Amino acid sequence: MAIVYLSLGSNLGDRVGYIQQAVSLLGANPDINIVATSSFYETEPWQMHSENWFVNAVIQISTTLQPEELLKECKNIETRLGRKKDEESKAYLDRTIDIDIIFYDNLILNTPNLTIPHRFFHKRVFMLVPMLEIAQDFVHPLFNKTVEKLYDEIENPEMVCLYGTRI
Repeated sequence: MAIVYLSLGSNLGDRVGYIQQAVSLLGANPDINIVATSSFYETEPWQMHSENWFVNAVIQISTTLQPEELLKECKNIETRLGRKKDEESKAYLDRTIDIDIIFYDNLILNTPNLTIPHRFFHKRVFMLVPMLEIAQDFVHPLFNKTVEKLYDEIENPEMVCLYGTRI
């Protein structure tokens, strides 16, 4: 089974509830096992204009799904939880839930639909900090640096902890 790290975020409605529902739906899939979850973090929107702050978390799963199959499952859950997308706009929009594949084992993949590792992971504190909790020693396959080292190198790592409890 592949070890995969997913980032979950929500900035609309019951943000914590949407993340909890997404984790439950992922875990209900017989091909996915939830291994570890981070705490929730409240963060400012990144590269988008919105008054709605995000709640973010990272989970570790093990899965028999191939990367494209996992992506499809994540997109289905987003749709099921009411995520709306404007296909014509390239701008980030407010969302009920966003599920991104950060890492899939040590795979390096770049297709029109999917890039693994996530191309902005090393720049996003809202991904790095939750990942520090559950896999600080994981080595980024492109940069050959641990998550902890990537976090140490980031500028302005401000983040507000919303809940100290796990999902």
